[in-house]
Amino acid sequence: MKRLLLASALAFASLHTHAQQKVTLDLGHVLTTDSHYHAAAVKLAEVAAEKSNGTLTINIFPSGQLGGEVRMIQSARTGTLPLVVTGEPPLENTIKEYGLFSLPYLFKDLQHANQALQSPFGKHMLGYMDRYGLVGLGWISTLERNLYGTKKVSTVDDMKGTKVRVIQSPGYVRAYESLGAQPTPMAYSEVFMALQTGVVDAGEASPDQIIQDKFIEVTKFYNKIKIHYMPAVIIMSKSRFDSLSKEHQDILREATDIAVKHAIAVYEKNYQEGIEAMQAASVEIVEPELAGFRAATEKIYAPLLKDIPDGQKNLEAARAAAN
Repeated sequence: MKRLLLASALAFASLHTHAQQKVTLDLGHVLTTDSHYHAAAVKLAEVAAEKSNGTLTINIFPSGQLGGEVRMIQSARTGTLPLVVTGEPPLENTIKEYGLFSLPYLFKDLQHANQALQSPFGKHMLGYMDRYGLVGLGWISTLERNLYGTKKVSTVDDMKGTKVRVIQSPGYVRAYESLGAQPTPMAYSEVFMALQTGVVDAGEASPDQIIQDKFIEVTKFYNKIKIHYMPAVIIMSKSRFDSLSKEHQDILREATDIAVKHAIAVYEKNYQEGIEAMQAASVEIVEPELAGFRAATEKIYAPLLKDIPDGQKNLEAARAAAN
């Protein structure tokens, strides 16, 4: 009996010591310190430090200091970068099921999109990461993608021939093609100059990014076509997550839940402030009737879904979760 008690005490002591080992994790993202990506990262770090009594430290590297999203995701898969806050499209090359999120007009609005991602459907979609050396900790707010630049878009006809810099995802490219636009591949860092010189007529982004990335200086119209709701997510290297103590793993998950709620609220605030800042700078906010846009993009669903594993099943689950 004494031997059993001693073994138990030693096991407990070992577990306790392991939990109290100091761990430092780096986190990278590509947006500015004003963004909801950064707000999520800061809250995650604060709560993790507090709940772990200072044994879990997260160092944050914003504004692409650790590379672009594709590079950081690869670093997370290999275990060299523990944490990343990223938009979902760069994950599509690896996780084909995520092509679903790039379907145009998948969700009715921002609230419905976030509702779906915070539901069991969202948890199910995070589960696909496990196969690829990643852990999906949680979805933060989706970003409403609208058209900004030098062209006013009131109807689908206005899209004809419009040169638009788009995210290089099949769902984004095909969506703009179906509207008659000319999707133009280009590095994000080149868009400002391309708009200034007329190489492109428009880009697509969320209102907050127009302000944070200074696009307001080359934007005359912000056209709320609401074509995509782009999820953003906190991911972790699976090998690094598995190396943590159970206590630290649990703390990270609890901290993520708090960071997610915080980031959703920050995005909503940034969205509204972005619209107001554009109005103050005499950018015209255009609110087209969307029925025609939805109808024009419907025809691309069938061909895109053919290339998305579990596409139809997850489409139905996404729509059900959003309602």
